[in-house]
Amino acid sequence: MTNQQFPHSNNNQSTPELPTVFMGLPMWQHPSWPNTWLTNCSSAKHQLEYYAKAFNSIEGNTSFYALPSNETLEKWQAMVPAHFAFTFKIHKDISHNKLQFNETLLATQLQGFETVKANLGQAILQLPAQFSPTDLPALERFLKRLPSWLDIAVEVRHLAFFEKGDAEIAFNQLLMEQSANRVIMDTRALFTGPDTSTLVTEVRGKKPRVPVNVIATGNKPMVRFVGNDNNEDNVACLMPWIKKIHAWRCEGKQPFMFFHRPDNKDAPWLAHQFINAYNASYPQAKLPQLSLGEKPNQASLF
Repeated sequence: MTNQQFPHSNNNQSTPELPTVFMGLPMWQHPSWPNTWLTNCSSAKHQLEYYAKAFNSIEGNTSFYALPSNETLEKWQAMVPAHFAFTFKIHKDISHNKLQFNETLLATQLQGFETVKANLGQAILQLPAQFSPTDLPALERFLKRLPSWLDIAVEVRHLAFFEKGDAEIAFNQLLMEQSANRVIMDTRALFTGPDTSTLVTEVRGKKPRVPVNVIATGNKPMVRFVGNDNNEDNVACLMPWIKKIHAWRCEGKQPFMFFHRPDNKDAPWLAHQFINAYNASYPQAKLPQLSLGEKPNQASLF
C-alpha cells in the first residue's frame, strides 16, 4: 500500500515544510449546526460543502452500515475541495466476520473507493473485540488483498493487542510490513469521572475502554479522540496529543485526528480547543483556524 500525499494548500496547511494534519468529525450533518457554526448553510444537503470549508477530513461511518452508490460518492466528491480527504470505514460484513467475507462485497467497496480516489485519505478497518491474536493470519491475507493505491488504518479492540506482549508485537510488525496504520482510540476523557448524564452513560456503554498505546506503524497515524462533557477532563487528555501530532509532522508523517463528544453536536468545539492549543504551542507551524466562536462553558487549554 502506498502513502498518498495530498496537494499542499493555504487552506489546509500553513507551513509548507511540515505535512498536513487531517482533522474532522464523525459526521458532517447535525440538525443543530446551521444554528451554531454552519450558519450560512440553508439546507442539510449542502452541509458537506460547508463542513469541508472548516475541516479537511471526515470519519465516514456510513459505509460501515451500507455502501453508498458510485453516484452518491461522486456527488460528495464534487462538494469538497481538492485537499479534502475522505476516510471511509470498511463495511461491517467484512470487518466483523473475522475477515471471512464475500469477495463481491469487497470488490464493490473497492470500486467505490476508486471512484473518489483523488480525495480518499485512507480506509478504516474497525475490528471487533472478538478479533483475537489467533486471527492475525486472516488480517495479513486481507491486507495483501488490497490494491497498492489504498492506504488503510486498522483498529483493534481485543485487549491482548494492548498488553505490549507477543500479540501486540506481532500485530504492529504486520502493520509495518504492510505499510498500514494503527488506529489509536483514546477514550480516556470519556471514561474519566462520574456519569453526568444518561447520554454519557449510554456512550460509555458503547465505546471501547482500551489502553492508549501510541505508535505510528505507517505514514498516516490515526487518532480517534472521544471526550466527555467535562471540559477539564477533555483538556487533560488532549494536551499530550499536541506534542505528539507535532512530532509526527516533524518526522514527515501525515496525522489524522478525529474528535468525538457524547453528543457530537459539541464535537466541533473540541477540535477548536485542540487547534487553538496547538497553534499557541507551535506558532511557526500553525494549523488552519476554525471560525466557530467560543461555545458557552468551553474551557481553554491554556
